[in-house]
Amino acid sequence: MLKILIPTLMLLPMIWMTSAKWLWPTTLLHSLMIALTSLYWLKNLSETGWSTLNMYMATDSLSIPLLILTCWLLPLMILASQNHLSTEPINRQRMYITLLTSLQMFLILAFSATEIIMFYIMFEATLIPTLFLITRWGNQTERLNAGTYFLFYTLAGSLPLLVALLLLQNNMGTLSLLTLQYSNYFPLSTYADKLWWAGCLLAFLVKMPLYGVHLWLPKAHVEAPIAGSMILAAILLKLGGYGMMRMMIMLEPLTKELSYPFIIFALWGLVMTASICLRQTDLKSLIAYSSVGHMGLVIGGILTQTPWGFTGALILMIAHGLTSSALFCLANTNYERTHSRTMMLMRGLQMALPLMTSWWFITNLANLALPPFPNLMGELMLITSLFNWSWWTLALTGMGTLLTAAYSLYMFLMTQRGLLPTHIIALDPSHTREHLLMTLHLMPLMLLILKPSLIWGWAAC
Repeated sequence: MLKILIPTLMLLPMIWMTSAKWLWPTTLLHSLMIALTSLYWLKNLSETGWSTLNMYMATDSLSIPLLILTCWLLPLMILASQNHLSTEPINRQRMYITLLTSLQMFLILAFSATEIIMFYIMFEATLIPTLFLITRWGNQTERLNAGTYFLFYTLAGSLPLLVALLLLQNNMGTLSLLTLQYSNYFPLSTYADKLWWAGCLLAFLVKMPLYGVHLWLPKAHVEAPIAGSMILAAILLKLGGYGMMRMMIMLEPLTKELSYPFIIFALWGLVMTASICLRQTDLKSLIAYSSVGHMGLVIGGILTQTPWGFTGALILMIAHGLTSSALFCLANTNYERTHSRTMMLMRGLQMALPLMTSWWFITNLANLALPPFPNLMGELMLITSLFNWSWWTLALTGMGTLLTAAYSLYMFLMTQRGLLPTHIIALDPSHTREHLLMTLHLMPLMLLILKPSLIWGWAAC
């Protein structure tokens, strides 16, 4: 664990000591080395229990895929932000990379924490760098409003979790994930116990987000700079899914009765957000709403509490992390050239940037879960586990799948096909940096299907 955490900490002083000329290449190389070193965790995946234990941190086959995704994303964010920040003063560039590095550090500590209270503190700590990214480096004046929504939605959901955890500590005498699964549960019979159950899950449902408490997400995505959108879609939403999976160990007796409304809300959200996507004119908003739909399917799968549901949820979380991050990168390449997010104003780009169109096509196919992408495997497992729970869910999941395919094709056709608008006179060609960025997103996605056991998690063990 320290092999990753110490180099990440060492990156912080290096950012401020490197000369302006070498700032971006040095930090990129350092973060890429951390990402490649993190792959050594894959050797522990064959073990069903905890590994690389120390006093407060450990990894298992649920946290390892998410930890590797966290480390993999930092060099990609640095690559994507380079052009966007080139006109800023050098100290602001340093501060920006410092925030991204601190975010990675908090996420590593969150995913590897064995104490639930440490996980909670790191879960909340990720708010601070993300809030700075949105409110300082966002594009429009609405960024302050988006930051407020993001902060208060997440905090309002998290405070009941803190109370629930203190209550759990009081009753059990421990909050360690290593011992909680062997503890005696207190009887879950009264209304107070049911409120405790809701308190445990509310923070994660807001973070995922569940349809109904999702309004902060499109605002935050639209206003955030490229790195903010990437980490929000790829990792921060997955903190909610990870937390739900961890808490399910303790909530099992109650979940059978209380999960009904949440599963229905999640699946209804899948259909509704897919319908909303078909009405969007703003490209980033469309990608943000598609994330809500995919995460709705993940929530449903986790709440069924079956091995297939858990496995499908983890596979889809990893696959969606790479896919949605790639979509935001593509949206950013369009924005840097046309300075607009409105799809009608940047249509017909296939004529000007044919190679970028092929990246758009591959990423859209991954988003609508076409084989051979792991997205398909995750969605099939989730739909099967939900069908096993109740065959009525097939109507909602089927409609959601159809609408997902429809809006993915709509997004591709609106941005790439047709004639170039007359106001687009000259466009920069696509750069090697952008092609490298897309390769580093889509190559792991395509390689994962060759050995999907890497992201199965302990549900399949």
